[in-house]
This record gives sequence, C-alpha cells and structure tokens, in this order.
Amino acid sequence: MDAQEFLILETDIAAQLALIDDVFANLEDRAGDFDGADARQMESVAFQIHNAYSACEELLRLIAASFENQIGDAARWHSALLLRMTQPVPGVRPAPLTKETFLLLDSLRGFRHSFRRGHAATVEPGQVKLNLGRARQAHDCLHRDLSAFLEQLKPRLAFCAA
Repeated sequence: MDAQEFLILETDIAAQLALIDDVFANLEDRAGDFDGADARQMESVAFQIHNAYSACEELLRLIAASFENQIGDAARWHSALLLRMTQPVPGVRPAPLTKETFLLLDSLRGFRHSFRRGHAATVEPGQVKLNLGRARQAHDCLHRDLSAFLEQLKPRLAFCAA
C-alpha cells in the first residue's frame, strides 16, 4: 500500500466511523430509559442495533476491499469477513480487529440475523438489553482497534517509500 492508497483508506475509514457514530447516536436516543421500554421502543432499539452492526460490517468490507477483496464462501461471507478481520496478512496488513471486538461483533451479527429473519414474532427484551450492552462495548472497541490498525500501517508506508 502506498501513501496515497493509505490516505484514501484512512479517509474512507473516518467517513464510515462518522456514519457509525451517527447510528450509535440514534441508538442511544432510542434506548433512552430502556428499563421502562414498551414494545415499540424495544423494536426501535433492536432495529438500531441491526443498523449499527450493518454499518460496522460495511466498514470491514471497505478494509477487505482495500487489501484482499476476496471473501470465499458466498453463503457465509458475513462470518468469513468478520473472522478475516482478526487475522493479520503477513506483508500486507495487520489484523484490524482484536478478539474482544470480534466476539462482540459476532454476537451482534447473530442478533441482526435473527432480527432480520424475523425468527421471533416479538422482540425479546432480555436479548435486546444484552445486545444493547454489547453494541455499546463494540462501538468503543471498534474505534480503539481501527486507530491501532491505522497506526500499525504507517511504519509500513515509510518502509515502502524508502
């Protein structure tokens, strides 16, 4: 990756993180006083968790496209993408996600899948509350991981320029 490609990636990541931050602001707005939530608020929070994970997944797709651009099994690409982001590619890129962030996002991926497919006629309050906490943690971890990821790429640019 040359300096120009890095700047484009860094800009794209910043833009997607800003979008993710907006989705999380909506999530917090909807969560409000969650302990007293009615069914509509519960569904709204679940939908925002769905949106938050989808925005995070789009960020990971952006990173994959900048480096390797191939996700194998089309039927399982969501989980394959997430797992790939925990693995460094020697000589190409460091791992963008820590195991902690992977586990949180993987749980949110499962929640999104269930929510999207309508596996339950109603949203289960306990699951929404659990995943609201995971989403909040994942948001913080994602920012931390991507900052570290970009910092790890910078020395490689100096090496490439020499």
